[in-house]
Amino acid sequence: MNCPKCGARQPDGNTGCSCCGVIFEKYRKYLLAKDRRETEVQQRMASLPVRDITNPVYFYGRMAALLILVYFSWRLIPAPVAANAAGESFLHLINLPFHEAGHILFHPFGRLITSLGGSLGQLLMPAACLVTLRFKARDAFGAAICLWWLGENFLDMAPYIDDARSLSMPLLGGNFGHSSPYGFHDWEFILTETGLLSYDHAIAAGAKYLGSFLMLGGMLWAAYLLLVQYRFLQQVTSPRFDRK
Repeated sequence: MNCPKCGARQPDGNTGCSCCGVIFEKYRKYLLAKDRRETEVQQRMASLPVRDITNPVYFYGRMAALLILVYFSWRLIPAPVAANAAGESFLHLINLPFHEAGHILFHPFGRLITSLGGSLGQLLMPAACLVTLRFKARDAFGAAICLWWLGENFLDMAPYIDDARSLSMPLLGGNFGHSSPYGFHDWEFILTETGLLSYDHAIAAGAKYLGSFLMLGGMLWAAYLLLVQYRFLQQVTSPRFDRK
């Protein structure tokens, strides 16, 4: 027989390896336990692409991505709605094309839905990416990033909602709500037409709280996946066996 650990040839009947000293029965139990642990981890990691699980480059790249989310969350979540922190960040430039595309997409459904379509557009894009990554690409970490992005869009929308009565926010093209024709400011039109204009601050605060909750949820989800992957990498790359 050959030693299952070092491969050295052994006389029949040996209970331990004469070369590396491993006890065969203990090593067999160790391998069985290791296989069970790896199976459990693989089941939990089934929501990540298989090729990524044992690659430390993906792990450290994901770690960097999570730290970036933590940094932006620290900058955006504590800021008051009126400060428009999300709108002043470069992330607003990422969200803006989807906002404008939403107006075009929902244009056939009437003026009210067209106005609402801008905000719906910037929410639907991260939501669609989240569903696609989670269920089609089976990339839960990417889905967690998109959940954070979805929440950030609520923070991006909140100051716009909050401005529905004051109309002091600069709009696309250099206009302001107070100097633009009625209907140019989306949320002034939406809340006026629905009779909810007096609730603009409350709705804006609700959007901010919901967005903050989603952002925190996305970061916690991503952190959990990183923890599971870290434990798996530790088992695969540096297994330890006590010979005693």
